[in-house]
Amino acid sequence: MTLSKKELSETQVIISTTEKWDVTTRKTGDMAFVSQVKLLIFDEVHLLHEDRGPVIETLVARTLRQVESQQSMFRRVGLSATLPNYLDVGGFLRVNPETGLFYFHEGYIPVPLIQKFIGIKEKNPIKQRQDFDHAAFDKILESLRCGNQVMVFVHSRKSTHTTAEAIIEIARQENQYSYFDSRNNKNIDKNTKTMIARAKIKEIKQLFQSSCGIHHAGIPRSD
Repeated sequence: MTLSKKELSETQVIISTTEKWDVTTRKTGDMAFVSQVKLLIFDEVHLLHEDRGPVIETLVARTLRQVESQQSMFRRVGLSATLPNYLDVGGFLRVNPETGLFYFHEGYIPVPLIQKFIGIKEKNPIKQRQDFDHAAFDKILESLRCGNQVMVFVHSRKSTHTTAEAIIEIARQENQYSYFDSRNNKNIDKNTKTMIARAKIKEIKQLFQSSCGIHHAGIPRSD
């Protein structure tokens, strides 16, 4: 979606990709509009380490130059939930470590979290994937036995349903499927079943029978 200069001048909040903002701020004709922006928020600032890092670096350098040349105030805010070297990134953003750097550790979380790391030593990719699935299954079953729900994060869209299918298959093999069988789930009412029946993604319908669901960016809004 492209806005006209008039629309941009009347806009209070702009949400953009770093690449789009990079292109916009390069155009000298748009500098009058750009100079009106006084706050730039970089979400997922840890992407500095990824392919998009150079674009973020360029934007930060450009805003610093704008501050120096125009002698104007300009706030730069970087957000990340997975940034171990926040001190380094804070320095890169020219943040005052005493007043402008905030680190929210686990003590800020209302519900205490316990972190556990399980090492997988298998080198063969196929067997390694199987070991991952079995390790996940053991933790899932442990939580289900306590009457809790479980959320599993994976690395791709395809992995959402393939991982769920693998977990369900392991449950059947180890005679623990009763913990997954939707017929044993008293929280599933008739209305929920009706909505699932209308789902466009077939995997959603299939996995629902085992009390499993999936979510990723490619799922239609209705599902």
